[in-house]
Amino acid sequence: MTYAAIACTWIAGLIHEMVTVFPTSAVIGGVCYGYVMLKNTASRLVLGFYVFLFTYLLVPVIFVFCYGKILMVIRRQARVMASHSAGGPSNAQAQVNHQIQSNLIKTMILVCGFYAVAWLPEKFFVLLMALDINLNFMYDAYYVTMFLCFLYMCTNLVIITIEHCLKIVGRFS
Repeated sequence: MTYAAIACTWIAGLIHEMVTVFPTSAVIGGVCYGYVMLKNTASRLVLGFYVFLFTYLLVPVIFVFCYGKILMVIRRQARVMASHSAGGPSNAQAQVNHQIQSNLIKTMILVCGFYAVAWLPEKFFVLLMALDINLNFMYDAYYVTMFLCFLYMCTNLVIITIEHCLKIVGRFS
């Protein structure tokens, strides 16, 4: 399943770039004009909104769906474990299960919220370029927005790693 997910991610990214970015981008006079080299304004608007919806709004929906599935599995496992214990679920075990579910929900809110805040400026910049505002990738504002995107990618891994380490430390204390 992991290899299938990796392959699908690479293939979908490659198809997306081939279809949307390459035909609509050009370098003119040393300046990169991306997503804007279209024949008419309507095509530019459709592409801009597609990129915004597909690359910004769809990702939190996938996050919530996947975290929801993980939460359902955790709850089902807690129910199964509780039914196997002789005297019913202990108060300590119920508290541990509640803590696990609470941590998962906090992680989901943190990851989705940080994604929404970090990626919105870049997606908004690309959307403004599609609306035919005189913007291109050479503006300093674009580099600031990209810094926020890369910061999200790095800190997302740090958030998950810290939470995992805290969980491991909690087992030994």
